[in-house]
Amino acid sequence: MKKDTIDELFIELQDKMDYAEPTTGHQQRFLEKLNESKGVATLAPKKKNPWMLFLSVAASIAILLSVGIFQLNTASSIEDQVAEISPEASKTQFYFANLIEEQINELNSEKSPETEKIIKDTMTQLKKLQLNYTKMEQDLLNGGNSKLILSAMITNFQTRIDLLSEVMIQIENIKSIKKSNDENYTI
Repeated sequence: MKKDTIDELFIELQDKMDYAEPTTGHQQRFLEKLNESKGVATLAPKKKNPWMLFLSVAASIAILLSVGIFQLNTASSIEDQVAEISPEASKTQFYFANLIEEQINELNSEKSPETEKIIKDTMTQLKKLQLNYTKMEQDLLNGGNSKLILSAMITNFQTRIDLLSEVMIQIENIKSIKKSNDENYTI
């Protein structure tokens, strides 16, 4: 059988192959010779344009701002959409929201070391009730049973007001107990 010609070639060149690394500056000398013969530009690292970094940061900020503005517009439009479905619900919401805000301010004015935990728990419960109310608004906008949802929304407001009233009563009880203990304490 005849051997492959490639195998014969490697056998012949086995002792003649150069395994040494090129000297320093070899690549640069090679590129210079290549440029002289063909007029090709040197292989130099590309310079980064400082404006590109600035423009990319500015574009990112612009996108974030537009998303934030869109979210704010969506929040106010939900209230507008609820007002379109039921103007009475909008008026009721305004009335109850003001009443609840006044009670929350009154509750926060009663804050003391003795009442801090109960106030914190109350605020957590109010946040949960607010989240439920927001879900009900979405259900109303999505075309649910409007009478049932409006009734649940009013009940949610009443629950918040009852919760705040109950907590104010408990705070008054805590204050009266503290006051009676202070009066009974003698030096």
